Amino acid sequence: MKGSSVYLNGKLIGFHQKPGELVEALKTKRRKGELPQELNVCYYSDMDEVYINTDAGRARRPVIVVENGKPKLTEEHIEKIKKGEIGWNDLVEQGIVEYLDAEEEEMSYIAITEEELTPEHTHIEIHPSLILGSVASVAPMPHHNSSPRVTMASAMLKQALGIYQSNFMQRMDTQSHILHYPQKPMVSTMQSRVVGLPRRPAGQNVVIAIMPFEGYNMEDAIVLNKASIERGLMRSEFYRTYSAEEIRYPGGQKDRLELPNPEIQGYRGDEAYRCIGEDGIAIPETYVEGGDVLIGRTSPPRFLEEVTELSMMEEKRRENSIIMRHREEGVVDSVMITEAPTGNKLIKVRVRSQKIPEIGDKFASRHGQKGVVGMIVPQHDMPFNEDGITPDLIMNPHAVPSRMTIGHILEVICGKAHSFKGTEMDATAFEPIDYGGIKEMLLKRGFRADGKEVLYNGKTGERIEAEIFTGVIYYQKLKHLVSNKIHARSRGPVQILTRQPTEGRAREGGLRFGEMERDTLIGHGASMVLVERLLKESDVIEQLICEDCGEVAIDDQIRKKKYCPVCGSTRVTPVEMSYAFKLLLDEMKASCIKPKLVLKDKA
Repeated sequence: MKGSSVYLNGKLIGFHQKPGELVEALKTKRRKGELPQELNVCYYSDMDEVYINTDAGRARRPVIVVENGKPKLTEEHIEKIKKGEIGWNDLVEQGIVEYLDAEEEEMSYIAITEEELTPEHTHIEIHPSLILGSVASVAPMPHHNSSPRVTMASAMLKQALGIYQSNFMQRMDTQSHILHYPQKPMVSTMQSRVVGLPRRPAGQNVVIAIMPFEGYNMEDAIVLNKASIERGLMRSEFYRTYSAEEIRYPGGQKDRLELPNPEIQGYRGDEAYRCIGEDGIAIPETYVEGGDVLIGRTSPPRFLEEVTELSMMEEKRRENSIIMRHREEGVVDSVMITEAPTGNKLIKVRVRSQKIPEIGDKFASRHGQKGVVGMIVPQHDMPFNEDGITPDLIMNPHAVPSRMTIGHILEVICGKAHSFKGTEMDATAFEPIDYGGIKEMLLKRGFRADGKEVLYNGKTGERIEAEIFTGVIYYQKLKHLVSNKIHARSRGPVQILTRQPTEGRAREGGLRFGEMERDTLIGHGASMVLVERLLKESDVIEQLICEDCGEVAIDDQIRKKKYCPVCGSTRVTPVEMSYAFKLLLDEMKASCIKPKLVLKDKA
């Protein structure tokens, strides 16, 4: 058939001789309300195909319709909206505002502002900042930053600590963080007010100095004022919930939530049960640390013991308690006893621990300028200005030029000016900023218009021979806390199969000495270090090997005899090897492959 292909939700439904007219007719009917508002249509002239989409899951956004170079939204409509005579839905139903999906937007010509509107334009933005998502538009002045930094700022805003729910005390979330003293930012945006962020803030306003500080803020690290931390700066609470259920097993057996009896299999010792009461549940406001039992639980044996006709054997239960995570500590905050959806008894214990900023904790501004704490300095050693004000945070100036985060610099100076009046400044994306007013506010208070100040060395009292840029900026504490990540091990559990150390911090695992690390030792010729790391400290085992046939020999302790089970030879030699290698030999034998070890004397 001749004509343009027409697809509905990706499915070919027919052909049309005049695709342009079809698209226009569909758009007109949609604007009149004769077709659903969820419908989007576009025509690809290069492929001669019309796509009509009505399916769910498409990202769509609103824009104002333009006809003959003029927006359909007039001053009359705006007045009616202000009076409450019409609302958003009325504008959509009247075809003044319409939602475009990614495909239809690609085929539209959208003006950013009214000044650049021409007769060729099909739509105009409601506000230029609406081209950003709800997260990116929270950052102030993002149009002054490079795009990767805006992306990073959006990613880190989701990780910032604040008050995530007003009823957090009643919730039993697996993990949660609460910032103690959240503050509204001095510099905010229109969208952040719309989403209600000032009522649930996730950060604090800090006095910042942008300068190097004895090398402790190299490579994005930041320096914090110890006195500020002691006053409560960026202090937060970390909650973790542990739960246990009385599971029912086939055969009528079930778990019991109780204080385990010393007679049971796998009893942990009296010290481990010091925090739980007679009911087996942790007592609120008790200090607990890694390895302590929070919920006492005993389970039936894995295998049913055989019971003879003459005697009835008592069921030997085993220990199956819920313990505090390794390397964590805190206070039992609250306990909840309830019923699981299965009808079984369910207990949840929430543990809280206070997180005070320390070296290694991660912080970020709303401009993608992230960094970890490199040093916490006593206030008397911090630089100070002529009024004796010391910064809460010192950031390195090298973090700005290559990243082009001019928004960061502007927020520092705007925050400084508005902190004197205690007012919020609007810094919505693409909105003009009154720099003259900012300059005037600073000069009026006796500060320089460029935000620079003379600072004095806190240790020597001498004037620093450079003008330091200082001001007020909003910083966020992120959930990446060093106390939840720090990991080291000397000895610990090993895997049953390979006898090598377990993997991961949660399992008290070892730190992997990988192939590349191995290559460095080979390159240095440090062969004994290589043996120590990959054999001695991992899964070394001594095996007897037959000198005649190369098979693994036997050490018969009862007969006091060492011999080869294959050829019967007693000429056997102990050989050190990795248990993983011994396992490989066993697996090869199981696959009907006969491995043979040829022994030679050490040269």
